[in-house]
Amino acid sequence: MIRANFVSPKGAWQARPSDSILLDFDARHRRRIAMTGTHGLEFLLDLPEAVMLRGGDALVLEDGRLIEVVAAPEELAEIRVAEPRDLARLAWHLGNRHLPIQILVNRIRIRRDNIIEEMARGLGGKIAHIEAPFDPEGGAYAGPEIEETHVHGPHCGHDHHEHDHHDHAGHDHAAHERHDHAADEHQGHGHHAHGHHDHG
Repeated sequence: MIRANFVSPKGAWQARPSDSILLDFDARHRRRIAMTGTHGLEFLLDLPEAVMLRGGDALVLEDGRLIEVVAAPEELAEIRVAEPRDLARLAWHLGNRHLPIQILVNRIRIRRDNIIEEMARGLGGKIAHIEAPFDPEGGAYAGPEIEETHVHGPHCGHDHHEHDHHDHAGHDHAAHERHDHAADEHQGHGHHAHGHHDHG
């Protein structure tokens, strides 16, 4: 099986990709994993160390072909507050709970969680449920490395653009984050990761 052993960051490549791989946040933290692209190209991601892939990155195959990484839409809660100070306060409380959060100019995105959303409302936040790619801050959270797992990409089209709460993106994983688990429970209409741990 052909290998992809290099990641070209978003903006650093321009060639037309040979295929794409649609991955949610959990599935984008990888080192060594067999994948099948949306158009059926099979390859082995084989990196020196686990990295957090971002939407728009490209996996570089041994023969120079590119596989574009597409961040799958997920069920998120978008939290807005009135003042920048309130946003910083909210970010502090969320970070103190070791949650992955995506910080935007005037709002924060988290995975849907009724308890956390209620806390955010208590801090003055207004909640909107949306479906959008989840691209949280790096460093504070890193998912477990999963070895020798096989992922099948969906055989359907995709949209490269981030969706706001007016978008009607395809439903994806309704995954509830568990900090101490190796993988989330995946639900929804599409893009599932299937696999087994390598016992070799």
